[in-house]
Amino acid sequence: MPAGQIEKVKLGRTGLAVSKLCFGASILGDMPETFGYAVDTDRALATLKAIFASPANFIDTARIYGHGRSEERIGRAIREFGLPEGFVVASKIDRDFETGRFDGPRARRSLEESFEALGLDHIPLMHLHDPEHALDVKDITKPGGALGELFKMKEEGLVSAVGLAAGRVDLMMPLLRDWDFDAIVTHNRFMLPNRNAEPMIDFCVGKGIAVLNAAPYAGGVLAKGAGAYRKYAYQDASEEMLSPIRRIEEICDRYAVPTGAAALQFSMRDKRVTSTVVGVSRPERIATTLEWANWPIPDAAWDELLALPFATGDPEATREYTPG
Repeated sequence: MPAGQIEKVKLGRTGLAVSKLCFGASILGDMPETFGYAVDTDRALATLKAIFASPANFIDTARIYGHGRSEERIGRAIREFGLPEGFVVASKIDRDFETGRFDGPRARRSLEESFEALGLDHIPLMHLHDPEHALDVKDITKPGGALGELFKMKEEGLVSAVGLAAGRVDLMMPLLRDWDFDAIVTHNRFMLPNRNAEPMIDFCVGKGIAVLNAAPYAGGVLAKGAGAYRKYAYQDASEEMLSPIRRIEEICDRYAVPTGAAALQFSMRDKRVTSTVVGVSRPERIATTLEWANWPIPDAAWDELLALPFATGDPEATREYTPG
């Protein structure tokens, strides 16, 4: 594939065509408690302009990111720059920011808030987001709950496809067995140092559910380096947590391969993954990400990288979650 180009593929069983690279917009909503730094409006808009001008046609956001700022900034970018033809916006219905309530009426209100913020009357892909953080999971699954409301949105033509975006695999699997989702988002759980989500990915592929794999950089450290960014899966990282990252860096250094390129391509080269979601917070990262996606990595480097041991436990098990 020519440098700077990104293949487009069908999103599971849907009629949507998406690039194998999706830009994540959580950090564009300004979430310093999660990512460790702030992103102001001008920087977010410049980044969104670069995304719209890129060969990727896919962006991922959520109602709760930045308590609405991510969607609001995307909506402003759409008004100012225009949404490219064929561009796929994916968002997520979320629990009430203040109360944690996540029943059917809250799900409907979340959709309305997304429409208002984005300036759209239809969203191609809408996920149910983070059920593990709801006040009561039963509000989501009961008759008239948030999940039933999400599927009604699809029936009504307000969204084209519905997905499940969450963290804990043990919570996602029962929902995936019981509901006919079009897609999932998993994050921090299928990457070079950790394969916690791999059994779930196999299940989804067998069921025809598209897999969107987010956070291939382990929350940023595989892109920025263990020496510069001492966080892992959105947590302050101990030396023990960074040790696997340093082993990956050593191999990449010997083959003159950016660690970020190896981390990104680990996900993008896997045929089970429909699209890889990469968060970006400044316009120049768009070009870097495209470069990494097409970086030539020798087979010998892959042999060594894939021979490294990897964890299978939940990498966020000890994370102190901060909403928004």
